Amino acid sequence: MDQINQQQYGERVILVSVAVSMLDDLDAEEFSLLAQSAGAEILQHLHASRIKPDAKLFVGSGKAEEIAAIAQAEEADLVIFDHSLTPAQARNLEYIIQCRVVDRTELILDIFAQRARTYEGKLQVELAQLQHMSSRLIRSRGNLDSQKGGIGLRGPGETLLETDRRLLRIRMGQLKTRIEKVRQTRLQGRVARQKAAVPTISLVGYTNAGKSTLFNILAQSDVYAADQLFATLDPTLRRLEWDGIGNVVLADTVGFVRNLSHSLVESFKATLEETLEAALLLHVIDSSSPDMLEQIEAVEKVLKEIGADVPILRVYNKIDQSGEDAKIVYARPNEPERVYVSAHSGQGLNFLAQAVQECLMGQVQSFELCLKPAYGKLRTQLYGLNVIQTENYDELGNLHLHVIMAPNKLEQLIKQAHLPIDEILGERANQFKHPLEEFEIDT
Repeated sequence: MDQINQQQYGERVILVSVAVSMLDDLDAEEFSLLAQSAGAEILQHLHASRIKPDAKLFVGSGKAEEIAAIAQAEEADLVIFDHSLTPAQARNLEYIIQCRVVDRTELILDIFAQRARTYEGKLQVELAQLQHMSSRLIRSRGNLDSQKGGIGLRGPGETLLETDRRLLRIRMGQLKTRIEKVRQTRLQGRVARQKAAVPTISLVGYTNAGKSTLFNILAQSDVYAADQLFATLDPTLRRLEWDGIGNVVLADTVGFVRNLSHSLVESFKATLEETLEAALLLHVIDSSSPDMLEQIEAVEKVLKEIGADVPILRVYNKIDQSGEDAKIVYARPNEPERVYVSAHSGQGLNFLAQAVQECLMGQVQSFELCLKPAYGKLRTQLYGLNVIQTENYDELGNLHLHVIMAPNKLEQLIKQAHLPIDEILGERANQFKHPLEEFEIDT
């Protein structure tokens, strides 16, 4: 069966970007970066424009002949189009150009195949490749002049094609079964976290926006991060203690790009389930990119496509390059909409922690607490959250704490410790809508 071999580093390629007025605009620079991420040696980057794609060759016969002449002169191994091509268009172009032709989807799949490291990631990549390949098997049987079905078209070629299709269906079925098992395992872990009241915060964003760098700083992890598109593919989960919030699970996901085909989104939907089930999405944005608005739109389009109805906090990253100040911007009082940070320099990470705390727990407020000596466990928990500003003891041995945190989180801690809220907060206890019951104190 025909399978586009994985591109090797140093493969000599010609890029073709076609501006089609009836289709979405593409970024030629991003296309070049995609090819470089796949390890291509770019010989030339050709540009063309059309009102609508040519049904036979996408670019028309004249441009196809021009590409063929350049490919022959440059001794190119491959021609890559920055659009999705139909199987017929790819086959016709290969016949004219006399070298391999791949489209944007195949290019991204190749990058995914290089980046996948985990078992689930490799399964997802293989399934996506087979689904894309299933409609292109005819290209390997062109010399037999056969197609699926039809009078006068049956024969050895038909048998080979049907064998290929049957083997593809079997393999795709096996992959879907394995992916479903992985999904069930992830679901069990997710249910356990939900029972333990551990929120998941998922990092999403355009590829190369700095998600993995921010993830590494927050989680003190070592996820691979580099200045290239799709530097990481596999989702990574880390549990951490976040100041003012407590235990959370931080999830790093694959980056998005513009014009990501629907088939790719569907294939990686299981990988993005952490996004669907998260308590909060941190949409990491490259604030230094000239295409920032288009990248934001591309990410939100994919999130809508996978049905991610989750609160979103925009994190404008790389302010060390854009010149922005570290700050929180509120959509309305007590509702943070975006925060400006630099994962590289660490600027604004305190504002990020505050904004996340407000998104998950509500507005951060100051409280004066009075803890008896028997309430030491609550003091330890508050120190673990790093919310204590000052502390001092009175003549009776009671500990007075000044803390800054979300009321919901404070209420939760007091309730879990089975302590009397009126005694700890005094008159401030009245501000809670659902006063906690007082319990006997375990000493």
